[in-house]
Amino acid sequence: MPSPSPIFVAGTGRSGTSRIADIIGEHPLIHRIPMETRFLIDPGGLRDLADALTDRYDPTVGEDALHRLSDFLTVRVPGRRDDRGKTVPELVGERRYRDAVQQLWPQLIAYTYDEPAPAEGFGNGDRPAGPFEPLSRRRVLPRYFSDRRELLGILRGLIDTMFGGAAADAGKPTWCEKTPFNLLCMEFLWELVPEATIVHIKRNPVSVLASHLAQPWAPSTVDGVLAYLKPVYHRWLTWKNTVDLTGRRYIEVKAEDLAADWPGQRRALFERLDIDDFVTPSTFQSHKLTNRNDQFDDETREFIEEALGKVIPAMGYE
Repeated sequence: MPSPSPIFVAGTGRSGTSRIADIIGEHPLIHRIPMETRFLIDPGGLRDLADALTDRYDPTVGEDALHRLSDFLTVRVPGRRDDRGKTVPELVGERRYRDAVQQLWPQLIAYTYDEPAPAEGFGNGDRPAGPFEPLSRRRVLPRYFSDRRELLGILRGLIDTMFGGAAADAGKPTWCEKTPFNLLCMEFLWELVPEATIVHIKRNPVSVLASHLAQPWAPSTVDGVLAYLKPVYHRWLTWKNTVDLTGRRYIEVKAEDLAADWPGQRRALFERLDIDDFVTPSTFQSHKLTNRNDQFDDETREFIEEALGKVIPAMGYE
């Protein structure tokens, strides 16, 4: 059997993305990148850069995108730790991460120069003039990529070095990356890694909402979580209705189905990933999914179902 393709896991959040990514990463052929890397799709990451240096290009837009990506890759990513205290560079290899980032910039920059500081007293909003300000600042002219595929090839090289290298260190031929809002960025992910498989795990939207209420990073009221989740579902369903996913490497599963028949559903999942079945230490368990079913009283549940409206059947739940 050939080596499997790279995998992106997607969902709304609180739908089982972490669990299914763990399970996929327990297969002997697939290495799970152990935390959300974020720099692919988050604001200031590779997706924004791809647009800024192609369709949205002008020197100012491009320079801003490069500065934001630099901050992302050199400050935010190395400074963010998971619940085990690890950072992305530590998990993919600190030397590998540093070298990959350093090698990226020359491929994205056309020219650099020093801009003199304005005369004292005639500063601008983002850099006031004065006796203690630097006499100049380094400016960057980003490359303009008329062929978007050339830029995507450069960005793909960064991913291959980091993720592919981490998988090789683990003795596995490919990798799995999980970030819930991969859900809303599938076109870009397939641009970046055309052979990738995207695994979208769904869960009853009412249960998803209930689980969000318990998270410190989410709104703490039903109205707040509805305001958070409804646009996510709307964007996903609107996009899905405009594309034909039958020819794509796309797998859609329900957390409830996985829990109801775990061995059978696991075999089916691995078969769709073109890999042999493997008994993983992690599983989906019904009692962990149904613990949200009685969280709301009847009146509140009726309000939530009415507010979500067509989202519930559109996601495959009645």
